[in-house]
Amino acid sequence: MKPLRLVTAVVVLAALGGCATTQQPDPLEKVNRVTYAFNDTVDTYALAPAARAYRDVVPSLVRQGVTNFFNHLRDAWSVPNQLLQGKPDLAVSDFMRFSVNTVFGLGVLDWASEMGLEAHHEDFGQTLGTWGIGPGAYLVLPFLGPSNLRDGTALLLDTQATPEILTNDVAERNSAFALRLVNTRADLLKASGMLDEIALDKYLFVRDAYLQRRRSLVYDGNPSEEPESEPDAPPPATGKP
Repeated sequence: MKPLRLVTAVVVLAALGGCATTQQPDPLEKVNRVTYAFNDTVDTYALAPAARAYRDVVPSLVRQGVTNFFNHLRDAWSVPNQLLQGKPDLAVSDFMRFSVNTVFGLGVLDWASEMGLEAHHEDFGQTLGTWGIGPGAYLVLPFLGPSNLRDGTALLLDTQATPEILTNDVAERNSAFALRLVNTRADLLKASGMLDEIALDKYLFVRDAYLQRRRSLVYDGNPSEEPESEPDAPPPATGKP
């Protein structure tokens, strides 16, 4: 019953996201800016230095293997989401990709890409969006960064597909989370450097980029002309006032 309650909670909470309109996707901006400033401070003084040290010390081949391992688990989680989104062809493709990399690459070598099996990563937030649930208010989550009400609640399920969930040992779970976090940050060092150079307001830049990217992902690169969370227009008035 626990998985059923979890799914129900995610769907109900995400459904509340339709309250935010595209005219005001960030009604929590004041709170979000405080959280963003906190995350930026943590990144400046802890995460980014750790990522630079990791990049400088760990050979690129090993770092690529770590990235491949985490992407490998994302491939597995993508399959049920693609089925839930009505994309059986992509589900079969990513299942084959996962199988090839498991058998021949042991989860760290990406032989599937060499064979032309491209990744099509999907998460439960995208699945909810495909089902018609709007993104809701933009959120900045502590340590995790940009999100929205729909994607934030979907994390309750998405985190079940992370390597941390594979062990009950607290030390191992925390180590896996730290490795994933530092490795991901190391991959983004160049992009964050460009952000510091070109963005007058980094908060707005990150927010708008995130919202556009998530919208594009939900619609597979072809977003509809109508906004995701646009409220229904009131019926035209009839008769005299």
